[in-house]
Amino acid sequence: MLPVSFDSVVAARERLRGQINPTPLTRSRVLSEMTQANVWLKFENFQFTASFKERGALNKLLSLDSAQRQAGVVAMSAGNHAQGVAYHATRLGIRSLIVMPLGTPFVKVRNTQKLGAEVILRGDSLAEAASHMEEEYVGRQGMTRVHPYDDPQVIAGQGTLALEMLEAEPGLDTLVVPVGGGGLIGGVAVAAQGRPGVRVVGVESERYPCAQAALSNDPAMVSGGQTIAEGIAVRTIGSLPLEILRALQPSLLIVDEPGIERAIALLASIEKVIVEGAGAAGLAALLGHGADFTGRNVGIVLSGGNIDTRLLASVLMRQLVQESRLIALSIEVEDRPGFLSRVAGCIGESGGNIVQVEHDRLHGGVHAKSASLEVQLEAQDELHAARIVRDLVAAGFRARLIR
Repeated sequence: MLPVSFDSVVAARERLRGQINPTPLTRSRVLSEMTQANVWLKFENFQFTASFKERGALNKLLSLDSAQRQAGVVAMSAGNHAQGVAYHATRLGIRSLIVMPLGTPFVKVRNTQKLGAEVILRGDSLAEAASHMEEEYVGRQGMTRVHPYDDPQVIAGQGTLALEMLEAEPGLDTLVVPVGGGGLIGGVAVAAQGRPGVRVVGVESERYPCAQAALSNDPAMVSGGQTIAEGIAVRTIGSLPLEILRALQPSLLIVDEPGIERAIALLASIEKVIVEGAGAAGLAALLGHGADFTGRNVGIVLSGGNIDTRLLASVLMRQLVQESRLIALSIEVEDRPGFLSRVAGCIGESGGNIVQVEHDRLHGGVHAKSASLEVQLEAQDELHAARIVRDLVAAGFRARLIR
């Protein structure tokens, strides 16, 4: 027997009705044309705290009896789960306490506090923070733990988004979700049982394939390290989600960091929406494993939109470089008045837009009567960039693309 039943997901749907945003499911014509699949996007980044995590947190809170509500709830999280618990606990008049590691960025602490939770900083890691939570707040103070993914009520709550998707678009035959601790894919896999033939695909970061590692009994698969998809950077999948995966056997795919970055940038440029790394993992899978989805009706869950603005800016700029829409040229010119103007004029006539110029006459082996220009400019694409270089060479300048 599964630890979470289809009926429990349906019950969670009724429990959450009117208390959580039934987020839009919209077909993307451009992404459909790009991928040769019929692509629908589920905008969970439109939740109040910009993450699907609200669903599971709220379902758990609504299942508490009066004594549990009186004692309050505690969670260990430095991300979206913390905000989901804080927001809905405050709304329901339940005391909430969130335990975070000492190194948690202050903006995450502040955002969680603003939503009404008390934040306790303990330990140098999530594991140490969790240990303190269990010993002090669950064990000694009798507060109820709201686990981010290893809880039947949380899993059932996450599965409600799949019911919404399949009700809004009955023709969907594939649901694509990111996989971290496993609460979301566990709930979605259970919910999909109500529609025979629907395929569930879980997407993991190449550095944190914890579900595949657990199913293969090979923890060494999880190399760890920095990732743009912090929301699914989990070393060990939950025990309850793992039971569900073993029983229902959804497909699992791995995506790399460049693929996730590209997906974030495409969603910003095409759909005009902001998603975090984990939220873009589903689209990254569609782009990186296209043959698995060709001709299918695919629903992709954009699970969250909480990305640091500086990181988002970096991703968007890096993508411009990858697409040759932002390029740098090295140009050697005579060190005489007017030559910089001639270079700028040639680039302008070729349709390029100069962003930055560095002028160097002292380094890099430049002739004493010459100067080196490093010009950063905007181009339309790779072909346009190549034409700008050709036009500069034809005008008598020694020019080459350096990045």
